[in-house]
Amino acid sequence: MVHQRYLSTQAKKNVSINQTYGSTEQGATLIVVLLFLVLIMLAGVIAVRQSNTDLKIATSDQINTVLLQSADSANQKLEMMINGNPTSPEYKDATSASGVFGHFLLDEKHATNEFIYCFNPRTQTYVKANATIKDVSGGYIESLNNGICDYTNANDYTSARQTVMTQMSVTTTPPEPNAERFGHMVIGKEIEDRTSKKYKFDVRATSVLPAYSEPKVGSTKCLDQTSIKSNVTTGNKSLSDCLLEASTPSKMLYEQAEVENVSSSTICIPFGRGALSSQCLLLAANP
Repeated sequence: MVHQRYLSTQAKKNVSINQTYGSTEQGATLIVVLLFLVLIMLAGVIAVRQSNTDLKIATSDQINTVLLQSADSANQKLEMMINGNPTSPEYKDATSASGVFGHFLLDEKHATNEFIYCFNPRTQTYVKANATIKDVSGGYIESLNNGICDYTNANDYTSARQTVMTQMSVTTTPPEPNAERFGHMVIGKEIEDRTSKKYKFDVRATSVLPAYSEPKVGSTKCLDQTSIKSNVTTGNKSLSDCLLEASTPSKMLYEQAEVENVSSSTICIPFGRGALSSQCLLLAANP
């Protein structure tokens, strides 16, 4: 004989409720696990983005340092030439009629020109033969256009690694309307004497990294542009603006240099104390 057991209505309700509670607990556990997974993924994404940001900052700092050092090196080279021994070949070249300073010192008609050359410490680039000379309208003086840096030419980079190139721009400083009277004269010199004048120069050293982005906007080569914004002609850009639009890493250092004739006197009267200086012997030759 088969005995069948029938559950009461209350028992059936208890079983149904217990089953419902078990299903709800399993669903809540799944949702919690998914939330943890999402949080872990977000933490990973944030960590990766932070790492990329740190890397970009470090790279930007390295690029800025390299560009700054290159531009500063070009300025120091120019300072060493003009402050060096007057008998040195570099000094003579720089102050000669074909040199970067002599071009302005020896001919006042060149006062508004821009003397441009591509800095290369391994070669002599600061003379007219290797320079580009522009007038205020952007034209070339005496057809001289050999000083623009060419990023496709290995010889125009500052080192054999072909990483950075530096283009130099030298101009005379425009006169200031409120400048001190006779402030451009050297004390103790005759006004008519050409060497008695003090000259101020604006020196702009622009370093670029062509490997990161070509210094070019369309068909316009940025390094062909003037670095003096007041000389930019209609439809063109300045050197710095063009490099910015081309997204080429660059750094421009600007400094003012004063060049003047410095003379020194020799005391020729010993007043009975010691011998005369060798530079004064001619004065004592006829007692």
